[in-house]
Amino acid sequence: MDFDYTDEHKALKDEARRFLADVAPLSVARGVLDDPERGHDEQLWRRIGEQGWCGAAIPEAYGGLEFGYVELCALAEELGRAVAPVPFASSVYLFAEALLLAGSEQQKSDLLPQVAAGSTIGTLAVSEGPGVLAPGRIATRFSGGRLDGTKLPVTDGMAAGHAVVLAIGDEGPQLVLADLTGSGVTREAVSTIDPTRGAARIVFDGAPAEPLGAAGDGLALLSRIQDRAAVLIAFEQLGGADRALEMARDYALERYAFGRPIGSYQAIKHKLADVYIRNEVARANAYYGAWALSSGDAELPLAAAAARVSACTAYGLASKENIQTHGGIGFTWEADCHFFYRRARHLGLVIGSPREWKRQLADRLEAKAALEDAERMRA
Repeated sequence: MDFDYTDEHKALKDEARRFLADVAPLSVARGVLDDPERGHDEQLWRRIGEQGWCGAAIPEAYGGLEFGYVELCALAEELGRAVAPVPFASSVYLFAEALLLAGSEQQKSDLLPQVAAGSTIGTLAVSEGPGVLAPGRIATRFSGGRLDGTKLPVTDGMAAGHAVVLAIGDEGPQLVLADLTGSGVTREAVSTIDPTRGAARIVFDGAPAEPLGAAGDGLALLSRIQDRAAVLIAFEQLGGADRALEMARDYALERYAFGRPIGSYQAIKHKLADVYIRNEVARANAYYGAWALSSGDAELPLAAAAARVSACTAYGLASKENIQTHGGIGFTWEADCHFFYRRARHLGLVIGSPREWKRQLADRLEAKAALEDAERMRA
């Protein structure tokens, strides 16, 4: 089975790369980094909305283009390559997917057209501080249509107009939809390792909210949302990892030491070869995840976990070795290497740590093996 992009997908990637090279050079990300209160670049976000990218996988009935998930993966890869300082992941991979999976017809009709147009920023508010997510650690409460609790950190929480929030309802964990511009909501910006993606502490004090999905089904629904997002984020990570490798390679060819390009020394060759191998492993798993997502295959949970783990590993290694290859200038503020390291660390945590996803991958592999054994026994 060939999981590679078709010629049409490659043409879409080429167009997206040219567009981002024109409107989103690294100087745009640097402008947000130098002014952390901005959180993202508003002009770039507006330009992306005008391109229709936010609605790539949203059905036409809700104002989207309904291209499909493979096309969205292609766009995600180019956004990752550009380290674009925009709330695309929060709005499209998380918020929109939550609405598509569990939103009522009214919720979809009200919000998805705005997301598709880029006029509304959405986010997912799950974390309440460090630690593995578990029902006993969720302090936010939802009862009587009101939401109380604190979420920290919430990626793009300062810019978002709406949030899907994980809370404990009357029947257990519950996802709810909250208007962040309404009453009972206070927000403050918090610092993270990647200021080009803003984050916030959000406090809900009797804030109006409405259920999203069935009561008590919050954690199961959250897992489905994160599986979808894991594949899409893996493509962002892959794009960033590829660009970091290219930067390291180009510098290794132009930087001379003792009369030779540093790329001619085995120490550098081996570093870059290791990065290349990790990137190719991540690519294979990301393509497998894209196929499972676009086809609605039952193996999506397994494919998503594999894509997530390998993409985190690849981007983390590529961003670190890019800095190391650049030597003494690699870690300075003026160099561009740190943009990729910051984004790698951010994306590696935004939907759960690699350690947690490795545990999920192991559990899902064991479950698949047990199912196959049972089927063989019946045969």
